Amino acid sequence: MDHSTDEESRIGGDGAKDIHGEKPGKPLPSSSNNPPQERHITWLDTLRHYEGVLDRKVGVEARAVQRKRPEDRDPQYTVWHNQAVMFLLWMSSTLNLACFATGFLGTTLGLDLRTSLTIILTATFLGSAIPGWCATLGPSTGLRQISISRYSLGWWPSKMAAILNVIGQIGWSSVGSITSGLALAAVSDGAIHLEIGVVLSIAISFVVSIIGLKAVFAYDKFAGLVMAFVFITMYTEAVPAVQAIPPQPVTALFGPAKTAASLKLFSVIYGSSVSWASVVSDYYVEYPPITSRLKIFLLTTLGLALPTCFAMSLGAVVSSALSSHPSWSAAYYKTGGGIGFLIQTIISPTGLAKFLLVLLAFSGIATNSISFYSASLSIQQFSRKLAVVPRFIWTVFLLLAVVLLSLVGRDKLLVFLQNFLGLLGCWVTSFVAVMVVEHYLSRNGWRRCCADYDLEAWDTREKMPVGIGGGLGFAAGILGGLLGMSSTWYTGVVARLIGGGGGEDGKRYGDVGFEMAFLCAVVVFVPARWVERRVMRR
Repeated sequence: MDHSTDEESRIGGDGAKDIHGEKPGKPLPSSSNNPPQERHITWLDTLRHYEGVLDRKVGVEARAVQRKRPEDRDPQYTVWHNQAVMFLLWMSSTLNLACFATGFLGTTLGLDLRTSLTIILTATFLGSAIPGWCATLGPSTGLRQISISRYSLGWWPSKMAAILNVIGQIGWSSVGSITSGLALAAVSDGAIHLEIGVVLSIAISFVVSIIGLKAVFAYDKFAGLVMAFVFITMYTEAVPAVQAIPPQPVTALFGPAKTAASLKLFSVIYGSSVSWASVVSDYYVEYPPITSRLKIFLLTTLGLALPTCFAMSLGAVVSSALSSHPSWSAAYYKTGGGIGFLIQTIISPTGLAKFLLVLLAFSGIATNSISFYSASLSIQQFSRKLAVVPRFIWTVFLLLAVVLLSLVGRDKLLVFLQNFLGLLGCWVTSFVAVMVVEHYLSRNGWRRCCADYDLEAWDTREKMPVGIGGGLGFAAGILGGLLGMSSTWYTGVVARLIGGGGGEDGKRYGDVGFEMAFLCAVVVFVPARWVERRVMRR
């Protein structure tokens, strides 16, 4: 190992730990007979010192990226109500206005309600099962999701996964912030502009995420239950109104046009659920290794799938009835209107509607706090030198990025969702495909779970796969996803072979991005990884 690598390891390892307990201006002990010299204290040293102080007082997790060994984990996570967070965390993150708005896409694409509901159900459970599997690796390894991927992608390609994860989490935070801003604008009857509502939502999420995992868990334990009450109330108001005045029949799609629209909706819904796979184990590192993997899988999968279906199905029902309810349509499509004003029109009396909208405005905070937290961890996992910078500094930069993206995309929510969720589905599917094949084919995961992972070497480059197999498989999956993707700005050559009719321009193509991503990643990774193991011996 060269000198620079030794220095980098020291910075990212114990050196980061020592400085947290060191006060600015304190001289370092001398190992010779020379008089002790004052150490020059940099601004970074000062920031890390205060981060350590905050860690001791409120638990901001100054060393969040480090592996949680079994003996270092909080025993409180064995208690039933903390294990219930495996369900409640994802319930609070998915039972929100973003998922409600995503349910509108079926009507936008020209699909009837029955088809939309069927796709929502199947795509959500398929997409949710993948994060459910990834979650089982958290307690067994004590590592965050990007760190776990080093064992399959390799040291260098995992850095690309970290970058993509940061981009994805910024996008999710933007979606949550836009929907929260829409709710606040409706509550104030437009007095609070959408831009102000967006910034308020981001600011609250920023505070929760900075405190760390305990704050995220504490908030999400109760936020999901509150959102369940809100959505049940919305169902009791919206469904009877739809039954009283049934939706007007839509012009039925058939043949290639219906196939293309169905594939597009399936891709978006699947992407919404599978996207959590790149961060899910970040929230399981405190659970003991003996925690039942079946329990983890079921609670996580159901915690994602059931609330997502609940919220998106309501969105599909309401959107299908817009044409038969002129007041709903006027509130949704009017200038300065949107989701918030639509909900206010559906629910009566007005006081109840405003109260529910206030609660819904906070629904995006659960999603945003998770996204801020995991994105800051991904930045620290990109490089040891970046890991030395306090996590709250990276969260500040993320906040600025989310504010800018939210303000740019605030008036095009559904278009944003279509393109963004489709992209997420492609790269995350490629990411997971490589991890699954490595786990079961190369590391005997069927019988030994994570016993064949050298967990003490998680941050040692020389003991991780070089990344030839993982990098090629990951890249092939992303390329395949691009070839099969259909969006408003780009259509891949494979996607152009499916559909071809029914869009605004006379053409609508099927989106098979995530299917192509999985196929290409597996086909390339298996032989490439076999060669890497034979040649590199790791």
